[in-house]
Amino acid sequence: MIVVTTPTGQIGGRLVRRLLDQDKEVRVVVRDASRLDDTVRRRVEIVEGSHGDPAVLDKALPGAEALFWLVPPNPRAPSAEEHYLGFARAGAAAVARHDVGHVVGVSSAGHGWPAPAGVLSAAFAMDAELGRSGAAYRALSMPFYMENLLGQLDAICGQGAFHLTCAGDLPLALIATRDIAGTAADLLSDLSWTGQENLPVFGPDRLTPDGMAEVISQELGRPVAYRRMRVDDYASLLRSRGAGDQAIKDVTEAFAAQDHGVYDADWATATPTSTDFRTWCREVLKPAAAVRVSGRG
Repeated sequence: MIVVTTPTGQIGGRLVRRLLDQDKEVRVVVRDASRLDDTVRRRVEIVEGSHGDPAVLDKALPGAEALFWLVPPNPRAPSAEEHYLGFARAGAAAVARHDVGHVVGVSSAGHGWPAPAGVLSAAFAMDAELGRSGAAYRALSMPFYMENLLGQLDAICGQGAFHLTCAGDLPLALIATRDIAGTAADLLSDLSWTGQENLPVFGPDRLTPDGMAEVISQELGRPVAYRRMRVDDYASLLRSRGAGDQAIKDVTEAFAAQDHGVYDADWATATPTSTDFRTWCREVLKPAAAVRVSGRG
């Protein structure tokens, strides 16, 4: 039995389908079972609730060989570290209690970064906590998600631009969520691995944000530019949307670490996954942009 958290998310949803395609027994932990696709709901065991709740984990983990672990974001949490560690402590204790042999967690690249890195540091602390469970553990260590650009569809479609805090002429490490799910499925389908490791999961591209804008323009068939945003300006934007000081610090520290090369060491050693940025733009961004434009009439 493989237990999957966040089964309605971009990574967890793809992972569940991959495991079911391999005829694996899957149990999901989900806050709202009605959000599961009907074809998935009929084929999995369901435990409703939060996997940050020890009582929910005690329902989900008996008899489990392996666990897929992803902490859902919570911008209202007092701090990213408190949020991640709250989940991780509950998870590690339950894994030990139920003798789960293998855990695959969604983390960040950059372990060992010497400076505070906000949300990224919180993910590193989560890994350390889960590692103390005694299970074999793989921390899937990722850079910038391509899917983050979907949150800028309005700007891409309406203004012909997207914004990040990175320098436009420096390469940005990227990963598609489909490849994260694929890596997790491979690990969970063959539990012969042992020990605890950070596993860098990076896409094959070495694109700068300016280069990404060029690819987006070509795939969408209209000009799209990259416009760099100062970290202070991004903090002001978050504040205008109601974010608290700690939440802003957690995000801006992560962006500052990204700008200063937190992903570089892992990028240099990672085995590239299959989805390049152009393929992702053609198969994911372009259809999403078409829906957004058509919705505007």
